[in-house]
Amino acid sequence: MAHACCGPGYASPQAAMQAEHEKILYAIALYTGTGIHAPDYLATIDVDPNSPTYSQVIARLPMPYIGDELHHFGWNACSSCYGDVFKSRRFLIIPGLRSSRIYIVDTADIRAPKLYKIIEPDEIKQKTNLTAPHTVHCLADGHVMISMLGDSEGKGPGGFLLLDENLNIAGRWERQTQPMRFNYDFWYQPRHNVMVSSEWGAPETFYPGFDLNDVAAGKYGHHLHFWDWSKREIMESFDLGEQGIIPLEVRFHHNPDSTHGFVGAALSSNIWHWYKSNGHWKIEKVIDVPSIEVEGWSFPVPSLITDILISMDDRFLYFSNWLHGDIRQYDITDPSQPKLTGQVWCGGLLGQGAQVQGQKLAGGPQMLQLSLDGKRLYVTNSLFSSWDNQFYPELSQTGSYLLQIDCDTDKGGMKINENFYVNFGREPAGPARAHEMRYPNGDCTSDIWV
Repeated sequence: MAHACCGPGYASPQAAMQAEHEKILYAIALYTGTGIHAPDYLATIDVDPNSPTYSQVIARLPMPYIGDELHHFGWNACSSCYGDVFKSRRFLIIPGLRSSRIYIVDTADIRAPKLYKIIEPDEIKQKTNLTAPHTVHCLADGHVMISMLGDSEGKGPGGFLLLDENLNIAGRWERQTQPMRFNYDFWYQPRHNVMVSSEWGAPETFYPGFDLNDVAAGKYGHHLHFWDWSKREIMESFDLGEQGIIPLEVRFHHNPDSTHGFVGAALSSNIWHWYKSNGHWKIEKVIDVPSIEVEGWSFPVPSLITDILISMDDRFLYFSNWLHGDIRQYDITDPSQPKLTGQVWCGGLLGQGAQVQGQKLAGGPQMLQLSLDGKRLYVTNSLFSSWDNQFYPELSQTGSYLLQIDCDTDKGGMKINENFYVNFGREPAGPARAHEMRYPNGDCTSDIWV
């Protein structure tokens, strides 16, 4: 449980690892793009193995509108606010990537969240000239920051939206965006006065689907930006070139003293490591996943690394290869020399997909969330509605899976837990597609220590 006497979150990553086993998991579930005329919703899932409703959706909170494309979401407060007794990790901020609407959800009843308020897209455009909200991080000063991928017309570079302590629009965070051309994910590390952000593309480019010609036309990002946290401006950008096209999720070590971090370049299918040495930021490519010839494809199929995360003790890196169909675990004790320690197949285009409880795993593994103790990895398989329809059209009929993978935190290794399987193909309104996941008491991809 959260430490109510000390504010939200945990005093340190080590303290987080000692927390009790997660019992509730929230997941985004979508009907956008499936052909089912129903709103996207927040699913509450029982992940307590001692519960009679284990591995079941126990509550659904549908949004009032259709077509939002709920995507990533986060908390109003996390471990960056630890020590502030006036704050609590109570409100989920859930943006619609396609609608640019932002929902605030109250989790006072963690098993049955309720809609608290809505920030409409017209207000966001009027006050900030921004659209397409993506990553949500709380800040230690009480604000919430959201990366925005486009301007009011869906063009780059986007920017960063701030919400105040009352969850009202406070304006934009950045003082300027140059030389950023696109935006996507971000992670800040205040002890080093730095924030790192990555690039996908402009909403007008990726909304309709993926077109390889757009890559040749320079419409997708390949830069990593290092921001001066106090000045709110870019101090250095790294061009990853053709070896780093579409860098997506950025993850710093959880140890706030560390300067090490990683980013996965989706289309180039590789992992880059950054760190600070002699006062200068450096970046190096440390993992490559080769493309593979697949029958029916006119070009070798990239693995498409779509999500990565780091265990709370900064020992293991996990990432998903959405098109190939596997999840990998690497020991990053030496961040410059990752060692492959585990691999598991969960669908994909290579014909290596497994079955769980008699069900063939459709699509490919995508969003990841790790338990605080590092022993359970949760996986969903939807990327983005138009891209799902393009690469895995069967997902609109089968719906998503939610799997739990057991992780060996001693020697390394992974194995699918056959006792846990949430089949979003059997939802009451029809097959739904599941995306990002969060726990009520924080997780490996939202908590930041200052």
